[in-house]
This record gives sequence, structure tokens and C-alpha cells, in this order.
Amino acid sequence: MEIRESKEGNRTVLRIVGRLDTATAPDLDSYIRSNQVADGLVLDLSELEYISSAGLRVLLAANKLMANHGGMSVRNVQDMVMEVLEATGFTDVLTME
Repeated sequence: MEIRESKEGNRTVLRIVGRLDTATAPDLDSYIRSNQVADGLVLDLSELEYISSAGLRVLLAANKLMANHGGMSVRNVQDMVMEVLEATGFTDVLTME
């Protein structure tokens, strides 16, 4: 997995590339927690190929963490990943752009 960071105004955009699974989920969790993301977070999943339950837990934790720091949204979700988000009810919990 690779994390590419950019800015959109005051919001931090993280493009997640590759697989978000048991091996890589802790890296994303640490990245989000250790970087100053105070004015909102956007997760761009246009290059995310796979997400496991460990990856879903990181999305949920990040969403909770960002609730008081500008919020979090998810965008550009590939079809296969979107199927997982829909099947698990995450599309009802996360803000989808």
C-alpha cells in the first residue's frame, strides 16, 4: 500500500494505492493518527484494489477520530471496494463524495 498526500484548501487528501488489508491497515491508521489532520480528511480510493475487515476497521476509526476535526469523506471508490462498503453498511456510516 502507498499513501499519497495532498491538500484541497484546508482539507488533507490521502490517496490510498494498492491493498488495505491486515498487513497494511496499521500503516494507514498510524499515518492518520500521527499527522496533523485538523481541517478535514478526504480518502481517495480511486487506486484502492482491495479492502479487508482490518481496512474497514481503520476507516471506521478514522471517521470517528475526524468527527471533531473537520469530518471525513470518501471518494472515487472502485466498484469492487464499493461492493464491500455497501455489503457491510459502511456507505450508511461514511460520507461518500
